[in-house]
Amino acid sequence: MSDDDNLSENDLTAALRQFWWLHDARWYQGVKKRFGQEVANEINAEALRFVGRRVGTWYANTHGVPDGSSPAELAAAVAGMTRTMMTEQMMRSHVEEIGEESLETVVTEFFALRMLKAARSLEGYECPCLDMRGGWYEGLGVKVQETTVECMRTGGSACRFHTEVRREAHTEVSAEIPVSAEVPAEQAS
Repeated sequence: MSDDDNLSENDLTAALRQFWWLHDARWYQGVKKRFGQEVANEINAEALRFVGRRVGTWYANTHGVPDGSSPAELAAAVAGMTRTMMTEQMMRSHVEEIGEESLETVVTEFFALRMLKAARSLEGYECPCLDMRGGWYEGLGVKVQETTVECMRTGGSACRFHTEVRREAHTEVSAEIPVSAEVPAEQAS
């Protein structure tokens, strides 16, 4: 029996998350070095929105988060999607309902900021947090308005995101979709 056989599925999953984020960090640094920080920031935000959308869709399919979730249901979903993407050692955060239509996420520690500081890349880095989280909500099928209230990268003591659930009047839409319609590349994969 090898030592690998003694690792639990949770240990393997945590290791995979850490290695995948290490890949992301090296990728970001490579793009920054070759094409500049502005391009690295732009592509990083696009990639995290795409991954966030996939995580949100998976979470909705697995846990049944309905469109128009209440803030309490949405807070539970945000906490669950955070746990899906990161270990507690990578990011410390909590999410709470702060009103009938809103919630707040507070991040008190985030490994990516430590890594960027160590790589001397923190200056000029644009946090893709709202892009990733926007992908989560798109994947869940929930309409929100979200703002960054405070950011550690810009000197805040924590990262704070205020999320307001948007309730839209339900209207039925009917559209005929041609059989030969192409699926956009980002939705096909």
